[in-house]
Amino acid sequence: MTSRPDARAALQAAVVDAPGAVLLALDFDGTLAPIVDDPANAHVHPDSLTALERLGDRLGGVAIVTGRPVEKVLELGSFRGRHGLARLAIRGQYGAERWSAVDDVVTTPEAPDVIARLVADLPAWLAERGLDGARIEDKALAVGVHTRGGAPDLFERVRGPLTELAHDLGLTVEPGRQVIELRAVATDKGVALRDLVERLDAKVVVYAGDDLGDVPAYDAVDALEAEGIAGFRVCSSSPEQDALLARADVVLDGPEGVAAWLTELADAL
Repeated sequence: MTSRPDARAALQAAVVDAPGAVLLALDFDGTLAPIVDDPANAHVHPDSLTALERLGDRLGGVAIVTGRPVEKVLELGSFRGRHGLARLAIRGQYGAERWSAVDDVVTTPEAPDVIARLVADLPAWLAERGLDGARIEDKALAVGVHTRGGAPDLFERVRGPLTELAHDLGLTVEPGRQVIELRAVATDKGVALRDLVERLDAKVVVYAGDDLGDVPAYDAVDALEAEGIAGFRVCSSSPEQDALLARADVVLDGPEGVAAWLTELADAL
């Protein structure tokens, strides 16, 4: 799968023509950082970090929109105090959490009791159903059940039971690349992206992602285009997930390709 003809050139031209009108928003895992067995080790690609520092002062806005908690993204990305990223915005946990480099304050809803109980009960719940091997990530507002590194069919075996459990508890299910999240706050990346566009009064929006959680952001770009805003959808491709490929204007080869593309944008400016 390749980029739509001339789309990459058109995207670059739109950025170069009016950089101050551009919002560049990116997912974290699988886009800025590689997917690894232990998500605690998913550090941002160093070339992407360098390119974002070069772009941050030139564009209207640079943002990260992720399912991760904000503090974990700040840790793995080493974004605090970076030259060129003094206006970086992060929307964590699909937009439930907010952070801006301007004031370095994380705004997050109160953690619901249902998540704490779920974190405590899930190990036994999974074991009773023969679903051992999954790793549980406590995100305070959500629980991530990671199957990477487990049995090849573990993801498919846990998906149905976890979906039923989420329904019983009134939680939202967010499937991803070898992970299923049960979330207490019903928001998505599309809502977060639209909020960023409105805050910046952006006239051009570029969104890059890799997974099912990025579909709402693509939907938001579609809707913004219908309102007269120029939009570009970028896919960080992988063999594991093809949900974005058919809709993407620009297709890149994973985080390595994203790093090269961001460097190309920075060079063009």
